[in-house]
Amino acid sequence: MQEKIVIAGGGLVGAMAAGFLAQRGFRVEVYERREDLRAHAISAGRSINLALANRGIYALEKLGLMERVSQLLIPMRGRMVHDVDGSCNLQPYGQRPEEVIYSVSRGALNGLLLDAAEASGNVDIFFEQELLDIDFDDKRARFRDHAADSEKHVPFDRFIGADGAGSRARTQLLNEVHREQPDSECREQIEPLDHQYKELEIPAGADGGFLLEREALHIWPRGGFMLIALPNLDGSFTVTLFLPAKANGSQPGFDALQTEAQVENFFRQYFPDAAALMPTLLEDFFRNPCGHLGTVRCTPWCYRDSAVLIGDAAHGIVPFHGQGMNCGFEDCVALDDCIGQTPGNWREIFRHYSGARIPNANAIADMALENYVEMRNSVRDPKFLLKKSIGFELETRFPDHFTPRYAMVMFHRLPYAEAQRKGEINRRILSELADGIDSLEQVDWDRARVLIEELLPNQ
Repeated sequence: MQEKIVIAGGGLVGAMAAGFLAQRGFRVEVYERREDLRAHAISAGRSINLALANRGIYALEKLGLMERVSQLLIPMRGRMVHDVDGSCNLQPYGQRPEEVIYSVSRGALNGLLLDAAEASGNVDIFFEQELLDIDFDDKRARFRDHAADSEKHVPFDRFIGADGAGSRARTQLLNEVHREQPDSECREQIEPLDHQYKELEIPAGADGGFLLEREALHIWPRGGFMLIALPNLDGSFTVTLFLPAKANGSQPGFDALQTEAQVENFFRQYFPDAAALMPTLLEDFFRNPCGHLGTVRCTPWCYRDSAVLIGDAAHGIVPFHGQGMNCGFEDCVALDDCIGQTPGNWREIFRHYSGARIPNANAIADMALENYVEMRNSVRDPKFLLKKSIGFELETRFPDHFTPRYAMVMFHRLPYAEAQRKGEINRRILSELADGIDSLEQVDWDRARVLIEELLPNQ
C-alpha cells in the first residue's frame, strides 16, 4: 500500500522535501499555514531574497530543477565593503570563477518548488492550514482550516515537521518523547540574539538598471551593527539593517530610532551613501516590522518511526553565513539518502538522518553566529584581510591540504562539523603565520609548510 506522508509547512524546505518524497512514489500532503504565495505577495519586511550556495544547488540538481532555478539567480562574487566616507572595495569570496554565491528570490524559488511538487502527481498542497496538535499513537494531525473556519483531522503514515523556527510540530514531538521517556535526553534550546533586523529597499534606477555593483553582496560594516544589500532581478536591492534592539551608551539601537529625525540622523551619520539611494527610507523604516533573530537547537529530531523534523523546525540559525536555506535543503538530501539506504525501515531512517544531521546543524549554528562578528567588524580589520590573503595563498600552494573555512562551508559539501573542526585548525595556522607581519610578502612559507603538514596532513 502506498504510504501517505503529511508535511506541516510548505515553505522552501517543506516544498523540497515533498518533491524528493514524490520522486520515490509516496503520497504526500503538504499543509501550509499561510496563503499560497504564488497568488499573494510576501508580506512587507519579510526577506524576499536569499543566498544560494553549493549545498542548495546540489539538492536542486538532484531534483532536476537547477536549470529552471538558474534563471532566477544573480551571482555575487564577493563582499563589496562600503566605508563611512563612501569608498568601497570588493573582497572576493574565493579565488576560482565558480566560487560565487547567488542572490535568489525567496518567493520565486518557493513557488517553483511548489509547482514542481504538484506536477509530480503525488503531492497535494493545502493552504491556510494551521497545525494544532499531533496524535502520534493514532497517527492523526489536527489542523485549523482558516479558509473554511473549521478543523480537520488528517491521518498519516509518517509526519514531517517543516513548519519553521517557531515550529508547533517540534513542541508536540518533544513533549511526546518526554512523556514516553521522561529520563531521556530531550531538550529545546532557544538562544535569542539581542540584535534585530529591518528590511528596506534601494530601487532600480530610472532606466531600470542597478544603482550599485550588480554582482556583489554589499555590506556597510560599522562595528557593532551593519547594513547589507542583495540584488534582485528587477534592478532593485533588498537592504537589511542589523542593529542591537537597545542602545547602549554610544552604541545605537532600534529603541533610539523612534522619530523621522532620529532615523534620518542615524543614516546620515553611518550610511550616507546608502541613504542617498533610498527615496522611501522613512516610509519603509516605519512600515516594516523589526524582525527577531535567534538560534534554535533541539534533540531528538524524531519520534519512533512516525515523525521527524526538518529545516528550521529542527535547527533555526541566524542568517549571517547565508546557510539557513542551504542547510535545510541539505536536510532533504540527507533524509532522501537515508530512505534509499534502508527503504521501509522508518525507525532506522529517522534515527540515521537525525544522528547525522544534529552535529552538523549545531556546527553551522555556531559558525553563523561567528560570521556576524566577521561581517559587521572584521572585514575592515587589516589583520583579518592579511589572514584572508594568506589563506588564499595557502590554498594555491597546498591545494590538497588547505581550504579556507568560508569555502568549505559555501563551495563544498564537507559536513559542517568537519568544516568547523578544520576551520579551527586553519585559524591557528593563520594566526601564527600572520603574527608580527604586515604583508603577504613577509610570510614564512617554510614555516607554513611545516604547519600544514603537521596539522592538516590531507584533506
